[in-house]
Formats: sequence, C-alpha cells, structure tokens
Amino acid sequence: MTTARTIDWTDQLADQLEYHWTGHLRPRLEGLTDAEYHFSPAPDDRTWGVRPRGTGSADVQAGSGDFTIDFAYPEPRPAPLTTIAWRIGHVVVGVLGARWHDHFGGPPHDYMTHELAGDAVGGLAQLDRTYAGWMEGVRGLDDDALAAPVGEAEGHWSAAPMATLVLHIHREVIHHGAELCLLRDLYAHTR
Repeated sequence: MTTARTIDWTDQLADQLEYHWTGHLRPRLEGLTDAEYHFSPAPDDRTWGVRPRGTGSADVQAGSGDFTIDFAYPEPRPAPLTTIAWRIGHVVVGVLGARWHDHFGGPPHDYMTHELAGDAVGGLAQLDRTYAGWMEGVRGLDDDALAAPVGEAEGHWSAAPMATLVLHIHREVIHHGAELCLLRDLYAHTR
C-alpha cells in the first residue's frame, strides 16, 4: 500500500539555495579583502571589474556612483575574465536584485543606476541584502504562486512558471558563487 506524501515545494526551493549559501558560499566569503575583491589573474585589459568611474576600458561602464561595472553587448568572444567585485555586482544587480524588485517589491536594481560598492565590505553587504530580500520573497510563495506565470518582467520567458525562475536564479547564484570561491583560491595560491 502506498500513502500520499505532501511536499512543501516552497521549502524545497528555498532550502536548495539556503543550504548552499549558509553551508558553503557565504562562509567562504568571510574576511574577503579589497585586494581579493579586485584581483584578476588575467591582464587588466582582459578583465572586467568594478572600477573607479572613468578608469574602465569596456564598451559599457555602468553605475551611478563613484564606481562602475564593465560590460559590453554583445559580449566579446572570449568573454573577459571577471573579478570577484564584478561577479558580486552581477549577482546583486542582474540576478537577485532585479528579480527581488520585479517579483517581490524590493528596491529597483539596474546596472545603469545602481551604486556599486568599491570595496569588499560594501559589496558583501549588498550581496547579503539582495539575498535576504530574494529569499524572503521565495519563502512567501505558495503552490499557486509557484505555478503562476512570471509575467512580462522576464521578457520571452513571461509564460514560464515562477518555480522555473526560482530554480534558474538559484542555479545562477550557485554557479557564480563557485566562481567567487575559485577566484579566492587563485588569489591565495598565486600571491
């Protein structure tokens, strides 16, 4: 005889990222220095980073404050190597922040108007804040909300269910988090 088992999909989805965040990624970022934050093992002209305004050489230098983030569209092939600062900026703005805003009412996050952090402490504070906002939103989703279309904020993915977006965002954070950890390892073993 088989018995029906109820699965709390909201908990499953939230726990996927929370497990990685609290058990691996965030502890590995403790003590991040400004030197690590801006480190690249590639030459500066082959690296995208977060730089003082006016010092970048990328096609686009976005941001509203004293620091800008490098990028280009379309992305060059091969794409430049990115610093920890760049990866954190990308996760803060393009991965977590924009979705927190679009789907859960968080503050606006876009590359052109975001005030990027020029130091590790500021970058980690922004990362923590957007992670917390995103996770609060995810934890508030019920089965109906997870099945509902994500809407126009997601462009050509507008008909996809919210659960698909949650899985995508979590993959992005895990993927970029692994890159952050690798860059810290490279810094530790090449300096």
